[in-house]
Amino acid sequence: MIQEFAIEMLYDGECPLCMRETRMLQRMAPKRRIRFTNIAAADFDASSYGKTQEVLMAEMHGRLPDGTWVTGVEVFRRLYAAVGLGPVVWLTRLPLIKQVLNVGYTVFAQNRLKLTGRCTEECSVRPSKFPG
Repeated sequence: MIQEFAIEMLYDGECPLCMRETRMLQRMAPKRRIRFTNIAAADFDASSYGKTQEVLMAEMHGRLPDGTWVTGVEVFRRLYAAVGLGPVVWLTRLPLIKQVLNVGYTVFAQNRLKLTGRCTEECSVRPSKFPG
């Protein structure tokens, strides 16, 4: 059986920064290497993925063809590998760079709604821990 995709990217289609990244990946992705799923779409049902909308909005999620979930910076590594940017992925695994990216992404994820002007009175999206 031919593998249909390398990773499914669950993205927030209402986030301007997320959409910039998504459009870039859509242009770069070889045919069907990435499955793009907009979690902000009106017909999206997080429960069909066994997750809540809040969990999916808290940080980047990707799903592998076997159903395994990856989150945070690891999703970007898998996406970039799928579009042929292996050398970039390799660099992001170096210890110091990996730590900086993980902390930087966590800070971004916690403040994403505020940074993109989408906050209401209470605006807090907090991942449960710093990714390793």
